[in-house]
Amino acid sequence: MNTFIKTTADGRKVEVIGMAICLDGQKEAERLIPVREHPNRAAILAAVPDATHMAGRIPLTAEQAARAQAALDEARAAYEMSPLGIAERIRRTQKNALANRD
Repeated sequence: MNTFIKTTADGRKVEVIGMAICLDGQKEAERLIPVREHPNRAAILAAVPDATHMAGRIPLTAEQAARAQAALDEARAAYEMSPLGIAERIRRTQKNALANRD
């Protein structure tokens, strides 16, 4: 499941592929960081004043971030209901139970 987010100034596509935000098909980030929480917020806002979120090194506007977050949430929900996602939750629960036995 691919969701197009934007095209960069140099022509590369930013899209959500599965549970990751990808730049030209290569994984860039798994979550969005609000610019106000980013350590380099001053430099980001100087370069891209309308950026509200960062996906790795990709600045996103509020609309783009909302579209990306919706696609990530949808992919995460689909994964959690898949047999693989259910098996992963069971594995983590068993691991935590064993760790708490001591």
